[in-house]
Amino acid sequence: MAKDYYHILGVPRNASDDEIKKAYRKLAMKYHPDRNRGKEKWANEKFKEINEAYGVLGDPGKRSQYDQFGTVGNVGDIFGSPFTRSTFEDLMKDFGGSGLGFDFLDDVFGDFLGGRGFSFKRFSRGFGDPRGVRFETGPGGRINLDELFGRVQRAQDVRYELSITPDEARNGTRKRLTRRGKRLEVKIPSGVKTGSLVRLRNACQVTDGRPGDIVIQIRVK
Repeated sequence: MAKDYYHILGVPRNASDDEIKKAYRKLAMKYHPDRNRGKEKWANEKFKEINEAYGVLGDPGKRSQYDQFGTVGNVGDIFGSPFTRSTFEDLMKDFGGSGLGFDFLDDVFGDFLGGRGFSFKRFSRGFGDPRGVRFETGPGGRINLDELFGRVQRAQDVRYELSITPDEARNGTRKRLTRRGKRLEVKIPSGVKTGSLVRLRNACQVTDGRPGDIVIQIRVK
């Protein structure tokens, strides 16, 4: 595997969903740049790392795929699933309740949010509504997380079907995919079966100039 997400979060491979969630929230508080003065760049990189790990392990489907194929995620995955998004919302409450800032998240999620007209720098340190998660965005301005995530353009995946031989399925292989004039290499792991999915993370950024994964469904024949 390119990255060991379990090691990054400090949990065993048989950790429960709740243990993974608790580990992520604990590390997120630990690596907040406000708590690492003079080491902000290092803290940002650690925060990116744990977000990428939780974006995969915090979603049951992605975790299953990772356990089987060792696929690598990206930091924006945490927005794309209701499982991990709810934990991110809870983390924002933790930051606000502890008086920690949000502006460093522009560096963490900059590539994912780039060009979408949104910035975490709009948030102040406080909540506008103690009963919920509403952020102050300036004099008289407030936004809640539903509005926030509604403004983040949802990535749209592209699906392809790829036929391979039984030998290729058994031993693994590499194939080339051409989309919109751009060529991509698809690494097929050994042991795949008909119906297995291979995901090229954020490949649509290369081929289409927009966020989104290319998902390859395998057919063995």
